[in-house]
Amino acid sequence: MNLSNCVFISVLLMIADGFTLRGPSGPLVAPLGSSVVLPCSVDQLLSVEGLEVEWRRTDSDTLVHLFQDGESRAESQHHNYQDRAHFFTEEIQRRNFSLRLDNLTAEDEGHYKCNAYIQQESGETVVEIKDVERLLVSGSSHSISASVGEDVTLSCSVDSHITPEDFEEVSWKKTDEDENILVLVFQNNETLSDSSDERYRDRVEFFTAEIPKGNFSLRLKSVRTEDKGVYMCKVFAGDLSANTTVIVEQMGFSVLHIMVLILCIAASGSALLLCCLIYCRSQNDDFLLQMSLVICPNIFLFIAFVLWGVTEGSLNETVACCTLYFLRPHMLLSGAPGFTGNAALLMLEYFLFSTVIYSVLFKNAWEKSLNFAEFDRIMIIVLFVIVLLPWLFIVIAALAVIFGKLSERICVIIGFLAELSFDILPSLQFILVFYAFGSASGGFFIVAVLPVLTTVTRYNWDNTCGKEMGCSPLVRR
Repeated sequence: MNLSNCVFISVLLMIADGFTLRGPSGPLVAPLGSSVVLPCSVDQLLSVEGLEVEWRRTDSDTLVHLFQDGESRAESQHHNYQDRAHFFTEEIQRRNFSLRLDNLTAEDEGHYKCNAYIQQESGETVVEIKDVERLLVSGSSHSISASVGEDVTLSCSVDSHITPEDFEEVSWKKTDEDENILVLVFQNNETLSDSSDERYRDRVEFFTAEIPKGNFSLRLKSVRTEDKGVYMCKVFAGDLSANTTVIVEQMGFSVLHIMVLILCIAASGSALLLCCLIYCRSQNDDFLLQMSLVICPNIFLFIAFVLWGVTEGSLNETVACCTLYFLRPHMLLSGAPGFTGNAALLMLEYFLFSTVIYSVLFKNAWEKSLNFAEFDRIMIIVLFVIVLLPWLFIVIAALAVIFGKLSERICVIIGFLAELSFDILPSLQFILVFYAFGSASGGFFIVAVLPVLTTVTRYNWDNTCGKEMGCSPLVRR
């Protein structure tokens, strides 16, 4: 074959091959719901006259978009791509046939072919959309109804190209209050049960075997009336995040709730009945009826709050109220006319009550203070110490009266300090409670201190310190 024939054949092959379209160097990756540009361009000069460019799916031959007769033919698009696939019309004259695909969906993954025709020439390139970064979180489409004491499941299903083990965080929160309440967290491929709010601790769990399938549904055990509300499941994976909500409503009453109601009615009814009996038999001093009036209603309410604690699980409320109703009969008898009880026993009763109440309050305040500033945490500790000091004076005075082995002057001093402590302690407790639970501002704090100052200034210090305690003039000043 001579040289002229070789050149002629080469020219024919070049004409037959047409022109070459350039695409991307590799597959395209984009987040779900975003826009992605499918590159397609040619280096050589082409006339726009008679130019036709079409984009099609290679798997189904679906027409994605068409440029023909100098304009985009949107009417010829497949309905799945209408208003989503667009040419850069002004760029076509510059030999750029790229396509922009908006609102990317998981179904858009696949291969796309760009074909260009002009006169007798043609060219094509293939673009692949691979691994659309999707993060879809779905829950229950309807509200969940449950009775108190039942277990319920809050649905949360995650559809993503990212494996559940690689999720940064999946959290459940109760969101219908002023602040979000953390229910349960999945982080670093493990469930962090200790991070749950105390109201949900030991009552919530994931279905561990379902997590690899993207199922982060939550089991809420022993439902309480306070559990009613909106719950949000939020997923964080890389730069993506998505959430869904579940509503728990129409909480029914359990048998324990009905028993609590019956006991409360019984407490009120027994008090009214005994009052009527005592009034009708006023001529006879019936000590048994009077003792029943003091004891029976409080026993009913004590049991009611025990059951309330079982159903609602509010430790602070349950312990405080049960302690109150347990000690209340003696409190009432101590204030009754003609009661000859020992004052020291009343102080010891106050000591017992304060021990129980403040142990619960301190625990609750300490947990809340972990989110406070350092100054506020120190202030809470200081206030607790201040409250404990007068409380200890009362205990020492009670023990001094019981054992009676101290000198008269020391007993007078201890008794005076105990009496003073008994007067100022309620105001100090008031200050502590409001400050510890974040309700006190500076102005409120000053107003709360005023009762303490009033109590302190009402004493005749010259007489008390001088005559009774034998203090020196300097101490009295």
